[in-house]
Amino acid sequence: MSCPALPEGFDLTDPDLHQHRVPLPELARLRQTAPVCWIPQPHGLAGFGDDGYWAVTRHADVKEVSTRPEIFSSHANTAIIRFNEHIQRDQIEVQKLIMLNMDPPEHTRVRQIVQRGFTPRAIRALEDALRDRAERIVAGARESGSGDFVTDIACELPLQAIAELIGVPQQDRSKIFDWSNKMVAYDDPELAITEEIGAESAMELISYAMNLAADRKACPAKDIVSRLVAAEDEGNLGSDEFGFFVLLLAVAGNETTRNAISHGMHAFLTHPDQWELFKAERPATAADEIVRWATPVMSFQRTTTQDTELGGQRIGAGARVGVFYSSANNDPDVFARPEEFDITRDPNPHLGFGGGGPHFCLGKSLAELEIRLIFQAIADTLPDIRLAGEPRRLRSAWLNGIKELRVTYT
Repeated sequence: MSCPALPEGFDLTDPDLHQHRVPLPELARLRQTAPVCWIPQPHGLAGFGDDGYWAVTRHADVKEVSTRPEIFSSHANTAIIRFNEHIQRDQIEVQKLIMLNMDPPEHTRVRQIVQRGFTPRAIRALEDALRDRAERIVAGARESGSGDFVTDIACELPLQAIAELIGVPQQDRSKIFDWSNKMVAYDDPELAITEEIGAESAMELISYAMNLAADRKACPAKDIVSRLVAAEDEGNLGSDEFGFFVLLLAVAGNETTRNAISHGMHAFLTHPDQWELFKAERPATAADEIVRWATPVMSFQRTTTQDTELGGQRIGAGARVGVFYSSANNDPDVFARPEEFDITRDPNPHLGFGGGGPHFCLGKSLAELEIRLIFQAIADTLPDIRLAGEPRRLRSAWLNGIKELRVTYT
């Protein structure tokens, strides 16, 4: 049965739709009339051998799903809401080794180890290096006069932040960038990246990270990798666990922050009053509003472990439940005038870093630091940056990606 609030056959995870827009009008209609609604799909379309999923669109309900992992599992079908219909189940099973796709207590064990790398002290230690890198990135773009903001500016700082965090040598960092790009681009035919190439890139990245971990196990150093894989009496990650952790960083820490920066720049350029305000006052609230506005991860999924009720709707055990962050971050019950880009918005309880619970983003502070540093550098060096074309969007079922944003720098 189709959701009566949507046109027949409308699927909120359709990558062809996302290549053109985020379906905010349809999500608003669902929030108002059917906040927990069954979305039918042709059998097996998403790669799970089922006939659809429940769409959860209200802020409060997304938070509830996020904070009840005993009922809404990340492990059963992973957090990715749509794979290719031809994917084999064993390819999905392998992804359960990534922390994003774990449930407690295994998730709790891994997260307790991994969070050693994201302490306030660890993030502060990166700030000077990342500020210098941000300033150099922006200065280089200025010399070119015009170009693609995504490749010239937005791409590099998130990559450098992850590389700094785990100690990847400068000469290897372009490999990390290339592998991470290929892992998430398989839905976009223009990029000519197949699922096979994406899987190969993932394995190359995991192998690189495992070798890095093995080196630190054999010869510990005073760095984050050693703290994660060679710590004594604190528990540590195995080399394979570290490999999958780096894989997660390459997407959750690199792709998402890059897209937040790209969407943030587009928002500033289409809301010039906000750009003028940022240049003059640099409000501390700007990064949160950029993330809310961008919502780089549009949706994840959970799978019910038992019969349950959510938002007044009965849901059977074993059902996939899609949590739509793009909808939650535009919920007028939570955000006054959510359609407005307002860098002074405060409070701003957006769910761009997840809806709380065990999977709340560990890298929140690092992402906010990167966003703050890059836009400060742009405001200082490229105050007159201008839009030179409409953004070209990534074809993806769950990432709100911009693959090109043409601008004039001076």
